[in-house]
Amino acid sequence: MMKRTKRLLGRIFMGALLLNVLWFLAAILLDTPALVDPVTVYGQIGRVWQQSMSLHLLASLRRIIIGIAIALLFGLVMALAMYRYRSFGQVMDSFVYFCYPVPKLALLPVIMLLAGLGDATKIIMIVLIIIFQIIINLRDSLRNIPKESFLVLTSLGATHRQLLRHLLLPAITPEALSTLRVAIGTAISVLFVTETYGTDRGMGFFIVDAWMRISYTEMYAGIVVLGMSGFFFFLLIDMLEAKLCRWRNS
Repeated sequence: MMKRTKRLLGRIFMGALLLNVLWFLAAILLDTPALVDPVTVYGQIGRVWQQSMSLHLLASLRRIIIGIAIALLFGLVMALAMYRYRSFGQVMDSFVYFCYPVPKLALLPVIMLLAGLGDATKIIMIVLIIIFQIIINLRDSLRNIPKESFLVLTSLGATHRQLLRHLLLPAITPEALSTLRVAIGTAISVLFVTETYGTDRGMGFFIVDAWMRISYTEMYAGIVVLGMSGFFFFLLIDMLEAKLCRWRNS
């Protein structure tokens, strides 16, 4: 466990160091006010945070957490239903196959017209964009469960509820967590776009507003904080995987 933690911390340190060195070198070589060096940005984050950034970050995190939770819950239920009921699964397979490639961001004007300009639009867009990916990955994970595993449990008299608890959910947990890693990055990207329309709260609004005011230090501070938020979500998924999928670590 200690060795794994040290290896993870080492990867984080090396990745952060390389990113900041490249950023610093780019700022020196380009020598333009539009690219502020990381030392200046980090020195101003505390001031910007106390002014207003904390409120914008909390608004964004709330939308991300709600959107991902809804998509994960609904995607899990749909994947289990598609696996359990063959006819329903065939119909939904066709629906998901057709809808998955459709660019969901193109639906933003429609969602804004129907749901308004509040939080509902941002959450709905997050759900729409990641829900199909979750359904597909969990469905495939369920289909890849060996039949021998079912035979062992059913021969012991396991009920449907026991199969769900002791076989299906543990089998799809690693895939669900891997899907969440990708979904978090996608959700943050989508939220950034949606927060530039019809709102005065959120990191998307904060970054674009700083850009429009030519306050580049605040803009980069917002980008850093938003990026770190995504990284901590990513790190949380790693911790959950280490806790819930111990057989993989062994």
